[in-house]
Amino acid sequence: MTAIEENAQVKHWMDTKIIGIIGLGDMGLMYAEKLSQAGWNVICCDRPERYEELREKHKGASFRVFANGHLVARMSDYLMYSVEAANIGKIVARYGSSTKVGAVVGGQTSCKREEIKAFEEQLPDDLDIVTVHSLHGPRVSSEGQPLVIIAHRTSRPDSLPFVESVLSCLKSKHVYLTAEEHDRITADTQAVTHAAFLSMGLAWYRRKLYPWQVGPCKWYGGLENVKVNISLRIYSNKWHVYAGLAITNDAARQQIMQYAESSKALFSLFLEGNEQALKERLQKAKDFIFSKHEGPLMLQDVMLEKHTIAKYDKTDDVDVLPNSHLSLLAIADSWYHLGINPYDHMICSTPLFRIFLGVTEYLFLKPGLLEKTIDATFSDKSFRADDLEFVGAVGTWSQLVTFGDYDLYRQQFEEVQQFFQPMFEEATKIGNEMISVIQSKL
Repeated sequence: MTAIEENAQVKHWMDTKIIGIIGLGDMGLMYAEKLSQAGWNVICCDRPERYEELREKHKGASFRVFANGHLVARMSDYLMYSVEAANIGKIVARYGSSTKVGAVVGGQTSCKREEIKAFEEQLPDDLDIVTVHSLHGPRVSSEGQPLVIIAHRTSRPDSLPFVESVLSCLKSKHVYLTAEEHDRITADTQAVTHAAFLSMGLAWYRRKLYPWQVGPCKWYGGLENVKVNISLRIYSNKWHVYAGLAITNDAARQQIMQYAESSKALFSLFLEGNEQALKERLQKAKDFIFSKHEGPLMLQDVMLEKHTIAKYDKTDDVDVLPNSHLSLLAIADSWYHLGINPYDHMICSTPLFRIFLGVTEYLFLKPGLLEKTIDATFSDKSFRADDLEFVGAVGTWSQLVTFGDYDLYRQQFEEVQQFFQPMFEEATKIGNEMISVIQSKL
């Protein structure tokens, strides 16, 4: 097909096709806004009891809000389910029978196994399945970010090109995978990243402290800026964003369990005073992950130091206590024991994963920093109580994921979320700046 023919085809689709979105959470709303503003005819809905509220809230929008999923499903040529992974099965079961004949159906969940299972069990065989996953949050620009497209069932030759055309307005980088490949890679790039930052927040909550307010000696500096900002950023989102991946993805669950084991094992070496064993264990992880690293580090001092919510005078002579960085040491140790090379999946990495890999790389490869950190672990016990709380927090998240209980997961998440609520607005602003700067350098 020539470029002229392709443009004519896209224009025809935009004039005649209807895009439906079931679920108007943060990501569903982002898609509705971007697709409709690009010229697509977008209709959407959320829970029926929210209809009047949403219709009033979005009455001037370029998309239309309908009362329920049956009305959206029966009209849509491309129907997208933007719902929590925990609910995908029952939502598809509720509305699947109303799907327009010959439509293409997809979803946005972070675990495609359960999503595909729901589609195959609940939808007629004459429907094509092309599902997607934007590997970023709703408050991050979609431009240049990875967008996974899974053409699971395409009986008609124009199904995939149609979906590609619909999504082109996001200006994302299209990555084509199978559902199995997607789930494995998302586990490798997100499961432990989320567990680490969730555990930091839970540990601070249990100690009833805001790390940016604890004197000019603790949690000050570049690596600490990242830990604080990203942890708060995660807790400012909705709980199901992280629960869905952790609980429904078997590979993710295994990795979170390993992260808990690595954290506990390293902390045990701290307590034993076994510096030699710690050095040997971390050297194995360093050799496995970073032995082929070339060129400059992903993150530099100026980027790490710039973004902080701590209120320190730049002229202050700050005496920084050396942190053990247990959370970062444990990520490298868990990658080593799981046989995961984090650089293998950069094409499908989220902004948070790239930042977490960047700070871990910085700790292990900045000359002298790893050695200084190990020495401080045994010579200065200022962070020992914090490390103990962190190990307990990682264990808590690991248990919640193992139980597979969404209600318990939500309860724990929202407890911590409420504690940090006052700082979310500022942390989100600074976090967006940090991601923007780091993205421009990668």
